[in-house]
Amino acid sequence: MRLLERMRKEWFMIGIVLAIAGAKLEPSIGVNGGPLMPEITVSYIAVATIFFNSGLSLNTEELTSALVHIKLHLFIQIFTLAFFPGAIWLFLQLLSITPINEWLLKGLQTVGCMPPPVSSAVILTKAVGGNEAAAIFNSAFGSFLGIVVTPLLLLLFLGSSSSVPFTSIFSQLFMTVVVPLIIGQIVRRYIKDWLERKKPPFGAVSSSVLLMIIYTTFCDTFSNPNIDLDKFSLILILFIICSIQLSFMLLTFIFSTRHSNAEDRVCRP
Repeated sequence: MRLLERMRKEWFMIGIVLAIAGAKLEPSIGVNGGPLMPEITVSYIAVATIFFNSGLSLNTEELTSALVHIKLHLFIQIFTLAFFPGAIWLFLQLLSITPINEWLLKGLQTVGCMPPPVSSAVILTKAVGGNEAAAIFNSAFGSFLGIVVTPLLLLLFLGSSSSVPFTSIFSQLFMTVVVPLIIGQIVRRYIKDWLERKKPPFGAVSSSVLLMIIYTTFCDTFSNPNIDLDKFSLILILFIICSIQLSFMLLTFIFSTRHSNAEDRVCRP
C-alpha cells in the first residue's frame, strides 16, 4: 500500500520516465507529421490548453496584482536573459579545452540564451504552490522579449544569426498564451461558484498535457538519424546540465530569500 501511495503521489515523475521510454521505443508516433501531429496538437492545442486552464483556475485579482510586481519581473528577466547566458558562456570557455563534442557545447549555449519556458514554468510553479500568476506573466513576457533578445545573444556568444519570423512567432504566442488566458478568465466569471464548489484538478490536467509535450519532444530527438555523439560527451553534458541547474537554483534561492515571500521564490527562474 505504501508503494502504491508513493507512486500515486509521484505520478508525474513516473509519467516523465514512461514518456521518454515510450518515445525511445516508438518515436515515429510523436514526430512532426506523425499520428499525433505535434505541430498542431502540441504547438497550439496543448499550450493553449495549459493557459486556458490557468485562466480558469486563477482569480482575476491574482493576475492583476502580479502585473505590478516590478522587482520580481526585473529579477527574473535580467537573470534569465542576461546573467544566465553570460555565466554559461564563461563556463563553456573552460569546457572548450576538454574533449566534449563542440556541437554539444554550442547547443548548451543556445539553450542558455532561450527565454523562460512557457508551459513547464507555469505548470511546475503551480505544482509546488508557487506564484502561478507571476509565472504566467514572466513566461509570456519573457517569450515576447526572447523574439528580439535571443537572436542578439546568439550573435554575441556564437557569432551566428538567422532571420527570425517575428510576425508568425508573435502571433503564435499571442494566440496560444494571451488569448486562451483571457478566455479562461471570461469563462471563470460565469462558472466561478461551480469551480469553487467542485475544485476541478487543474494541476493534474496541465501536468498531463506537459507529459504529452515531453513525449513528442523526445520522439523528435530519438527519430533524428543524424545524431552521432559519443557516450562520454553525452553523459558528461548530462552531468553538467544537472550541476548547472542545481547551482543556479541555489543561487536564485539565496538572492530571493532576502526580498520576497515563499510563493515568489518558487516563481523565480
